Amino acid sequence: MLIANQELSFQNEEKEKRAAELVIANKELAFQNKEKEKRAAELVIANEELAFQNQQKEKKAIELLIANEELAFQNQEKEKRAIELIIANKELAYQNQEKEKRAAELIIANKELAFQNEEKEQRAAELVIANKELAFQNEEKEKRAAELVLANKELEKVENYLRDHIKDLEEVTFITSHKVRQPVANIIGLAMILETPQTSEEIIKIVGYITKSVTDLDAFTKELSKSISELEKKWKEK
Repeated sequence: MLIANQELSFQNEEKEKRAAELVIANKELAFQNKEKEKRAAELVIANEELAFQNQQKEKKAIELLIANEELAFQNQEKEKRAIELIIANKELAYQNQEKEKRAAELIIANKELAFQNEEKEQRAAELVIANKELAFQNEEKEKRAAELVLANKELEKVENYLRDHIKDLEEVTFITSHKVRQPVANIIGLAMILETPQTSEEIIKIVGYITKSVTDLDAFTKELSKSISELEKKWKEK
């Protein structure tokens, strides 16, 4: 029994070793599979690059063919240009003669231009004087404008003062025409009534009314005097 247990323990240890080795082998196999996949991907990319390069070579061949045709065309154009250059040289000789004529005309034109420049300088000097005069006039206008602004402000103050003055006069007129005239009219009316025969009781009532009207008139007169005094004080302050 002891020997069997030892054998079983030995077998278990061997199994554990084999399991450990199997794990390592599986990891190695997985690594190798990843490397194979990488190599396959790189091979695909390499094939695509090779196909692209072949396409580029075909394009370059076509471009070379076109370039050769363009070169042949350019050579033809060069021959044409050579002929045109001969004609242009003849034209240039003619133009040189014309330039000499123009040079002579330019000398005359320069003399005329010098004369015109002198005239311009004179006009410039006159323009400087005119600008100074204009600047002086502008300064005078600005001064007049400033004076006009001050005058307008002063006029606005006067208008405001007159407006307030008229308003105050209207208030005095209102007191005079309404509050003062009413008791005066009452007194006049009651006096007219007294001119006719009245009983003693009626006379007493009428006298009472007259007294009240006189009292009201006195109060309104004082109010009017106070208003006029306040207005005079107000106008003196302004």
